[in-house]
Amino acid sequence: MQAPDGSRASPAPARSGSSLIVTLVAATFFMENLDGTIIATALPQMARSFNVHPADMSLGITAYLLTLAVFIPISGWAADRFGLRTVFGSAIAVFTAASVLCATTSTLPAFAAARVLQGIGGAMMVPVGRLAVLRATPKDGLMRAIAIITWPGLVAPVIGPPLGGFITTYSSWRWIFYLNLPLGCIGLALALRHLDNARENANRRFDLPGFALCGVSCTTILYAMELVGRNDTPWALVSGLVAVGAVTGFVAWLHVRRVKDPVVDLSALKVKTFAVAMGGGSLFRISISAVPFLLPLMFQIGFGMNAFESGLLTLAVFAGNLSMKLVTTPVMRRFGFRSVLIVNGALAAVSLAAMSLLSPATPKTIIVVVLFLSGLARSLQFTALNTLSFADVPKAQMSGASALSSTLFQMTMGIGVAVGAIALRLAQWLHGHGSESGAHAMTPADFSVAFVIVAAIGLVGIADLFGLARDAGAVVSGHRHRKR
Repeated sequence: MQAPDGSRASPAPARSGSSLIVTLVAATFFMENLDGTIIATALPQMARSFNVHPADMSLGITAYLLTLAVFIPISGWAADRFGLRTVFGSAIAVFTAASVLCATTSTLPAFAAARVLQGIGGAMMVPVGRLAVLRATPKDGLMRAIAIITWPGLVAPVIGPPLGGFITTYSSWRWIFYLNLPLGCIGLALALRHLDNARENANRRFDLPGFALCGVSCTTILYAMELVGRNDTPWALVSGLVAVGAVTGFVAWLHVRRVKDPVVDLSALKVKTFAVAMGGGSLFRISISAVPFLLPLMFQIGFGMNAFESGLLTLAVFAGNLSMKLVTTPVMRRFGFRSVLIVNGALAAVSLAAMSLLSPATPKTIIVVVLFLSGLARSLQFTALNTLSFADVPKAQMSGASALSSTLFQMTMGIGVAVGAIALRLAQWLHGHGSESGAHAMTPADFSVAFVIVAAIGLVGIADLFGLARDAGAVVSGHRHRKR
């Protein structure tokens, strides 16, 4: 069988080979997602190593997340141009090498530069790895495959902070990055051995103007939202960044609709299931992404717990995530995408609102139950949305759809953290101490309001789901709708 570029394309992998690819991609996703959050509890020790103020260390997180948002859109073009194995293997190599550089740096600017390089590798790993899974997995196995590669995005933000705190307390923050070396080497060896290098459109041109416009828009909007969540918000700068982001985003939208080979292919949005998963699904991801940011702050600042107690409680969310994996497929087969997403989406929003009722006097058992139930709901919703995204997308559009989905996913994760910070600022303002600076100005009541705001955002996202057909994605879920 001939590949589009005239080379011989490898035959479709067997199910055993598909399972290995799914496991490999899930492992690299976990490594990439973990690095986005694990350094949060290590920042004070890192600041002492670099001889800077701890607040300045936010540059290390921001540089990584912004690089992901900028470079993810070109992953689809790279995979089409150079092949899945070449790009995915190179991404693992770059990410691993950058991790070692992060561990060996001695100044903040050098660390930020290494994080940018690490972000470039991560930007290629996420969508290209997902594309490899989508191409290797038959439709009837897509539910299971997506469920497996979804859990890194759920688990890593939850266990990242306590794991980083453990490593930092009992060893050195540098081992956070050294741990990626053996994982990366194993992943690279497996990728080179088991992935094929088929290319869908090797002659596709690189859309430089589209890449520049999308990069500027994503960067300015994310950075503006981060600034809004700070106590000393420079409103003039924020206004300018939002204006630049909105204008470049609109121009980018016009550009990608006009050119033949855009950096971000929007054609998949014509598929109803994909459009709904990207629309209302993005609001859900924003609300859920605020939880790993708000919970540790509420436990440590609002409830007076130490970092270890806070980390142990947040593991209840992780337990809920894993427990739901055992029943996700039967639930989807029994009720179908539409019913599950609407009902479970409402339950997920209610579980977030329930967190607003927690207080320092709430028994730990009740807190654990609330977090566990929230973990169940967010896991099912994440898996259902990610699977629905590609349920009806034609194979020819998988590359563009994967890049667009990964871009929006990364944007919503970053926006979710910013929304959590903004919700806290708004709560402080409502309670009359918005002008006070510092974490000590936050009260348990502020976190209660913040969780209500976040829950409302997730609830609004459900409205888009009512437009789905009752049998939407049935070929993937296996659900049979019985007409009256």
